[in-house]
Amino acid sequence: MKRILIADDHEAVRSGLRAVLEQRADWEVVAEVTDGGKAVAAAIESHPHVAILDFSMPRMTGVEAARRIREYPLQTEVLIFTVHNSGVIAQQAFEAGARAFLVKSDANKLLVAAVEALLLHRPFCTAACTTEFDRGADADGERHHELTAREQLVVKLVAEGYSNKGISAILNLSVKTTEAHRAAAMRKLDVNSTAGLVRYAVRTGLVEA
Repeated sequence: MKRILIADDHEAVRSGLRAVLEQRADWEVVAEVTDGGKAVAAAIESHPHVAILDFSMPRMTGVEAARRIREYPLQTEVLIFTVHNSGVIAQQAFEAGARAFLVKSDANKLLVAAVEALLLHRPFCTAACTTEFDRGADADGERHHELTAREQLVVKLVAEGYSNKGISAILNLSVKTTEAHRAAAMRKLDVNSTAGLVRYAVRTGLVEA
């Protein structure tokens, strides 16, 4: 039996994925979670063959969750699942250790093929994301790539409404370190307000509008 983990903060999406996946008698969804941190914990506990991670989840992106899952000797293959047809996100996903990238609009026709590829330890990418790679990153994408993983996570949490103190508690950092990451991100993105960070996070898919 092949074990699959689903991480997405929308119940309807999780239910839809489960319905498609469990049409295969030899596939079992062993965990459903709503954010990246829970995805990491569930992967460590259930040792899935495949983890399907939404990119835009609360508190931690799917890419950061993928990076953390791949740090463990779990041999779990990761698929990043997103509404954003973005070569930048796809590149980050693969650099974090994911082996598959799927746009949600392609799920009905390509989800099973993507999971089958992962079970054979083969890469899979939505056809459209290849086009995005070929086009290269836009200005936001280039800036996004300049941010460290921790800076991206801080920007995401700012956009979700967390204070510096709240972010520090989530990431187990001092408030001073959080403020330094936030300031560095603002400098790299050339923005001077929280609103600027929020606009950037929405444009680049770190959070959903």
